[in-house]
Amino acid sequence: MSLKICVAQLNYCVGDMPGNAQKIIEAARTAYAEGARLVVTPELAICGYAAEDLFLRPSFIRACDDAVNLVAHALAGLKGLTVVVGTPTHGDSGLGVRTRSVEVQQRHNAAMVLREGRIIETYAKRELPNYQVFDERRYFTPGKGTCVFQAGEGEDAISVGLLICEDAWFEEPARLAAESGAEMLVVINASPFHVGKGGEREVMMAARAQATGLPLVYAHLVGGQDEIVFEGGSFALKADGSLAGRAESFRESLFNIEARRIPSGIELAANVAPVRSPEADLWDALVLGVRDYLGKNGFPGAILGLSGGIDSALVLAIAVDALGADKVRTVMMPSPYTADISWIDAREMAARVKVRYDEISIVPEFEAFKTSLAGEFRGLAEDTTEENIQARIRGVFLMALSNKFGSIVLTTGNKSEMATGYCTLYGDMAGGFAVIKDLLKTTVFRLARWRNENDPYGTGGQPIPERIITRPPSAELRPDQTDQDSLPAYEVLDAILERYMENDQSIDSIIAAGFEPAVVERVTRLIKINEYKRRQAPVGIRVTHRSFGKDWRYPITSKFRA
Repeated sequence: MSLKICVAQLNYCVGDMPGNAQKIIEAARTAYAEGARLVVTPELAICGYAAEDLFLRPSFIRACDDAVNLVAHALAGLKGLTVVVGTPTHGDSGLGVRTRSVEVQQRHNAAMVLREGRIIETYAKRELPNYQVFDERRYFTPGKGTCVFQAGEGEDAISVGLLICEDAWFEEPARLAAESGAEMLVVINASPFHVGKGGEREVMMAARAQATGLPLVYAHLVGGQDEIVFEGGSFALKADGSLAGRAESFRESLFNIEARRIPSGIELAANVAPVRSPEADLWDALVLGVRDYLGKNGFPGAILGLSGGIDSALVLAIAVDALGADKVRTVMMPSPYTADISWIDAREMAARVKVRYDEISIVPEFEAFKTSLAGEFRGLAEDTTEENIQARIRGVFLMALSNKFGSIVLTTGNKSEMATGYCTLYGDMAGGFAVIKDLLKTTVFRLARWRNENDPYGTGGQPIPERIITRPPSAELRPDQTDQDSLPAYEVLDAILERYMENDQSIDSIIAAGFEPAVVERVTRLIKINEYKRRQAPVGIRVTHRSFGKDWRYPITSKFRA
C-alpha cells in the first residue's frame, strides 16, 4: 500500500498565468501516467514569485483565479488525482480597499487543492515574511486556518497537512496540522537562493518533522526572477528528520516520492541527489540568473566589455555557459593606458570560449574630450575626471552596440567595487544586468579558479587564461595603476564588508576583532557615501544572504555612524 507523489519542480514565469497553468497541466498528466496520485506545485506557481505590486491589481488576481480553474478543468478526467496549486487569492471580504493614501489588503498567499475538476480545499499562508527580499505584508493578510486533506484512494489514502513556506519555520502551523489528523506534511515553497541556504532549509525542516513526528515533503521552485534565483532542490524527510530523497538543484524536475504506510506511520522514499560544493551551487545560480533574465525578457544575446581583467573574464565565462558562445559578443576598448598583456589575454580568452571579439580603440574619443574640455580644465592636473571619461566612453560604445543590435550589456562590477564606489556612474556601471554584483572580489578569484578546474556545461575547460587570475587587478585608467592604490588589500576589504554590510556588525566591534581602525573607518565611510551610486546601478543576481538589492535599504543622506 503506497501513494506516489510528484513534486512539479518547474521554472514558472511571473505574470504568465496561462503558460504556468499549461506547465502544471502537462506535468500532472505525465505524473499521473507514471502512477502519481498527488502532484504538488511550489508556492505561487500559478503566477510566479515574486510578482511584487502586480499582487495589488485586481485583474491580476482574477487572472490567477482563471488559471486555477483552467488547471482544474483540464485535469478533471484524471480519476483519483489530487493537485496542490500555489496561487494568490482574495479574502472572504473581497479584494480590499486601495486609494492614493490607504491600502487595506484582503489577499492571501494561498494554495488550492484540486481533485477531479473541483477545488476541494483552500489554505492561506499564516506566517508572512517581511525581511531580506520578502515584502509579503505589503501584499497579503495572514490566514488563520489549517488544511488537512486526503490524497490517494482506499487503503492508499493518506491525510496530508498543507503548509506554505514560512509556516514551516514556526512551530504552531505544523503542530495544528498534526493535531488535525495529518499523517504527513507537504510544504510548498518559493525560497530565494543564497550560498548555504539549501542546508539551512533541510536542517529546519528536519526539526519540524521531529517535533511533529511526521514525514515531510518540501516542494521548491526553480528559476531566475530579476535579482533572485530559486534553486529547486526539493526534498523529502522521514519522520525522524533523516533524508528520504532530494531532487537535483537548478534543474526542472518531476521529483517522484513514494509514501508507504508502515506500522509506525508513513515512510517516504525517493532518489537522493548528492550535496554539491558551494562553488558549484554559486556557478549554477549565476548561470541560471543570466539565462532566465535574458530568456524571460526576450533579449537575443549579451554584449560585454572584455578588458583582460578578472571580472570581465568571469562574467564572460558565466555568459557562455548560460547562453552559448553564439549569443555572446565581446568588445575590447583599449585606452592609452591599456597594457599589452591585457590585449593578449582578452584575445586569448575570447578564442578559448569561441565568442565574437572586436577591438575598438577609445583613444580618439578620449583625446577629443580632453581637447573640448581643455579651456575649462586649464591649469588643473589630470585626476579621476579623466579616468571616468575613459570609462564613460566605453559605456557609450557598449550601449550603442546594444541599441543597434538588441543585445543586453552585462556589466562586470563586483560587490567590493559596488560597496566602496570603485566604479564609474554612466561608465563601467552602464548596462542592463550586473552578473557578479553580489560577489566579493575574493570570491571572484575563487570562482574563476573553480571554473577553470570544472566544465559543468560542456563549453570547454580552462576558459580563463591563468595570467588573468594571477596578475594584480587594475582599472588601467592611468599609468601603472592597481586597485590597491585606491583600496585596501581585498582580503582585508572583503572581510570588513562581510562583517559590516552582510552581518550588520558595528564599526567598533569590527575594530575590536583586530582590524586597523583607520581602515575600518575608511571602508565604512566609502559604503555610506556611495549609496547614491548603488541606487543607479543595474539589477544584479543575489547569491548571498545580504545583497545590494531588495534587502539593502539605506538612505542616501545620513550622518549616522554605525
